[in-house]
Amino acid sequence: MLPALFVSHGAPTFPLTDAPARLFLEQLGAELPERPRAILVISAHWETAAPSVTASAVNETIHDFTGFPAELYAIRYAAPGSAWLVDRVAGLIETAGGTVARVPGRGLDHGAWVPVRLVYPEADIPVVQLSVQTALGPDYHYKLGQLLAPLREEGVLIVGSGSFTHDLSSFRQYYNALHAPAPAWVDQFADWMTDAIEEGRIDDLLAYRNRAPQAVRNHPTEEHLLPLFVALGAGSGGSEAGRAEHLHASTTHGILRMDAFAFGGAA
Repeated sequence: MLPALFVSHGAPTFPLTDAPARLFLEQLGAELPERPRAILVISAHWETAAPSVTASAVNETIHDFTGFPAELYAIRYAAPGSAWLVDRVAGLIETAGGTVARVPGRGLDHGAWVPVRLVYPEADIPVVQLSVQTALGPDYHYKLGQLLAPLREEGVLIVGSGSFTHDLSSFRQYYNALHAPAPAWVDQFADWMTDAIEEGRIDDLLAYRNRAPQAVRNHPTEEHLLPLFVALGAGSGGSEAGRAEHLHASTTHGILRMDAFAFGGAA
C-alpha cells in the first residue's frame, strides 16, 4: 500500500535549481512500493472556504507567480484528471457531512505540478487537486486526512505539498543564496516538528503553534503547513498515529526547510 506523503515544494524556481531536495524528488517515484493509480495533491496554494477539487479532463499548468525566468513559464505538466477520483474524494467527505465543490477548468498550481512533475515527469498518471481551508487549522486538516485514508488502499498516492518552514518576510535576505545554511530559529522549529512526528506526538503537533519553538515566525500564516496534517491523518487512518518516516531534510534559500515525510508505510 502506498504511504501518504508530505513534501516541501520550495520557491517557484525550484524546478530549475540544483538542490538536494530536487534530486530527492526525482528519485522518489522509483522508491515507492507501487506505481499509483492516481494522485491526489493537497496544495498550500489553493485556499477555499470549503473543500474543492479540480474536475478537469486534462490539467492546465498554472503559473501562479510573476517575475521569474521565462524558462519557468515554458514548463507544462498536462497530466490527465480523474472523474473517478473526484467522485471518490467528494463521496468520502460528503458521507461525513461535509460539502465539496467540483471545479472544472481549474488546473494545477505550482504547489501541485512542481513536486509531482519531479516525481513522475511523464505526466501519465491522473492528478486531482484538493484545496485547503486555512481558517480551520491543523485539527480539521488532520481529520480530513483521516477521511481520505481509504484512498491509499485503492492505489491513490496522497501528497500534501507545502513547506516545512515558510517565513517569506525573510526570503529577500536569502534569495540569492540557494545553499545558505538555515538560521537557528528555522532549525529549532524543524527539529521540534521532526521529533514530534517521529514520536507520534499527535496532540503536540496539532497544538504546534503554541508548543513548537519559533512556530509563528516560521509560519506567519498556516497554509504551507496544513498539507502536512492532511498527510499525517491519511497515514494514520482511524488510529491516533501511523508509522512515520523522515524521507528527506535539506534547506534552500536559508529559510526554507525542504523536509519530506511518509506516513503509514515505508517509501
